[in-house]
Amino acid sequence: MLSRPEGKPSQARLLTASVAMLLLIGFVLTLLIFYPGIMTFDSKYLHEYAMKGTMGDWQSPVMVRLWALIDPLAAGAASMFLLIVVTYWLGFGLLSLALASRGRMVALLLPLLAMTPPALALVGVIWRDVLFATCWLLAASLGYAAAGQRSWTRVTGQVLALTLVVFGVLLRPNALLAAPILAAYAIWLSQMSLRRTAILYIPAVLVFFGSVQLVYYGMLGAKREHPLQTIMVFDLGGVSHFAKANQFPVEWSEAENAMLLDKCYQPTMWDIYWRLEPCDFVMRKVEREKGLFGTSAISTAWLAAMLRHPIAYLQHRSAFMWNFLVGDNLTMWTADIENPGNDVFADRTVFAAFRAAHDVLKSTPFLRAGFWLVACLVLCGIAWSRAPREAAFVSAVCGSAAIYVLTFYGVGVASDFRYGYWAVLAAMAGGVVLLAGENGWPRRSARTAYRFGSTDAVQLL
Repeated sequence: MLSRPEGKPSQARLLTASVAMLLLIGFVLTLLIFYPGIMTFDSKYLHEYAMKGTMGDWQSPVMVRLWALIDPLAAGAASMFLLIVVTYWLGFGLLSLALASRGRMVALLLPLLAMTPPALALVGVIWRDVLFATCWLLAASLGYAAAGQRSWTRVTGQVLALTLVVFGVLLRPNALLAAPILAAYAIWLSQMSLRRTAILYIPAVLVFFGSVQLVYYGMLGAKREHPLQTIMVFDLGGVSHFAKANQFPVEWSEAENAMLLDKCYQPTMWDIYWRLEPCDFVMRKVEREKGLFGTSAISTAWLAAMLRHPIAYLQHRSAFMWNFLVGDNLTMWTADIENPGNDVFADRTVFAAFRAAHDVLKSTPFLRAGFWLVACLVLCGIAWSRAPREAAFVSAVCGSAAIYVLTFYGVGVASDFRYGYWAVLAAMAGGVVLLAGENGWPRRSARTAYRFGSTDAVQLL
């Protein structure tokens, strides 16, 4: 059992130095495996937008503007890759060093977990989902490190943590339902409570939503490209399949209608209707021939389909969510988009070794979003009876991660593992923080648990 080392300051310094060494090894290893980062088609388009100054809301315009700002530091993929790597290792580093400063031997475990494929495999891939997760990890770690510090240090950490929470929402707007949980932690730290968080929740959601509108369309002038209608197209296809009746506001040929109802639908991604043959005829007609995409015709048809066929909608959404949580979905991107048919870093031994380790785990629960969702829910339950500092941190990171993953039931249009990546980092960080309690898994006295149960006497998490 990992526990506090006894007594001497020299032992605490040795523990801190050991943790720092592991963090340095992890950082260097990440560079050796992935530098200058792996571009995907999404990130390629983002970088092109950044270089041209194009602003649209299909991808995050905030990430586009950020990439334009940092690109001179390391042109192309390298600048965004380095930002992701730095936030990743700062997040794990601050948390593990904070644990080491308290004499917790379990601090050594956190950098080791950060080097495992479920966490590290996506750090080298430039996706906004990865940057989102590393920024929220850093936000939570700042909060944990700031708790118990002097006022100016604590306030600085809280402000930085809140800034990163907002930045995460600007990267991933569907995170606005999860963000209030992490924001509450940044504000109250160990004094976070269920009552306070509940009071904060709806106003915070509205503030985060307003921030997206203000920054996207007010400050950055992003063009509206109607990404929400991708969800509607996916839903219309799913409801059509399960209801066995066309829900789109267009007429199909007999052959097209048969394909739409019986052959096109897969609970994996909306791209089937957009760009993948033979079912790309759907968006070809909806968008290019009829010009309906982005108009009220799609949203009206979507609402009508929900009202007419709620069971078919739930069947479709449940099929998608099941595939997202337990399916053998895309994890680490390895294709070289500049040389189709080839793999990136094909001649790099250290990358090949890491990819082999990733491939061994590919068929296991460790590379399934559902495993990490369950882990977060279990950790939230365990945190209920832990000391305030640990309980607040675990409830914030794992609670926000669970809510974030569950939002994909309603808004998911693709089932890649990356969409559950925040749950991976949250479960690893939360699990180690729980282990950091006295004797590994501490149980508080009933009196202490009761006092943590309210602001005065009913405070819960």
